Amino acid sequence: MAAYYVVQTYSPTKGGLRPDNPVMVNSTLHARRMAEKLARQKPMVIAFMREGNSSTGEFDDPKLIYAHGDNLPEEVGEMERV
Repeated sequence: MAAYYVVQTYSPTKGGLRPDNPVMVNSTLHARRMAEKLARQKPMVIAFMREGNSSTGEFDDPKLIYAHGDNLPEEVGEMERV
């Protein structure tokens, strides 16, 4: 099983927010630092990690590393924290 670390940012649009392309990073610390930096520029940033097997598509539930923004999705509040 491998660990995958993702930083997801969102950009403003006329209708609300749209997700940007997610960025894969190599550690929890890297994800946290990048998310904190991007939070100065983006209205919403979520960093999380998942463990799993990309070849089989089997993954554990995501674990939250960092979240910033108003009106975060409900799922983010329910995530276990790293």
